[in-house]
Amino acid sequence: MSVRLQPVSMRTDAAVIEESLRTPEAFGELFDRHWDAVYRYCRSRAGEAGEDVAAETFRLAFDRRTVYDPERADARPWLLGLATNLIRNHLRRCERGQRAVRRLDVAIAGDHADDAVGRAEAALLGPALGEALRGIPEGDRDALLLVAWNDLTYSEVAEALDVPVGTVRSRISRARLRLRAHLGRLGALGDGRSQQAGPGSD
Repeated sequence: MSVRLQPVSMRTDAAVIEESLRTPEAFGELFDRHWDAVYRYCRSRAGEAGEDVAAETFRLAFDRRTVYDPERADARPWLLGLATNLIRNHLRRCERGQRAVRRLDVAIAGDHADDAVGRAEAALLGPALGEALRGIPEGDRDALLLVAWNDLTYSEVAEALDVPVGTVRSRISRARLRLRAHLGRLGALGDGRSQQAGPGSD
């Protein structure tokens, strides 16, 4: 009896990964499907190093494909979760983060490590967005950016970060509140400056 193969375009990511266990080169299909999304996410958070981080994400995914949950048809949340951890590690190692911590005369450890990540990421994202995100705890920031930049559902973010959906909801809610508060303060400062500058600007 002949076996009818499922068309490549209709196969789930889980099916591709399962095939790659027998035929490693099949993993290339997963790369083709998700490289752009992973690359954009890594570049947006790690700057020029994003391409290397994205490549490392797929290398790590290939190494860990034996433990992939076949019940998860879409591998994108899993890949972005791996990328998130690699970005954290990169930002902790990068010279910007180390310099920021040295200026504070503290060691990279515990809460200070998260502060270093926030400062390093702020430098890469630009003044407005970076400053707004810097004060948000690492876990909350990761959840928010996975939703904002990758259109993941809360369930997919939970899968990516390996936390309950309720935790994701709480993290995103806290992150949004902090962002609104920060942007509101910036708006108030801007209005104040405009008012002060107005009378004497003529």
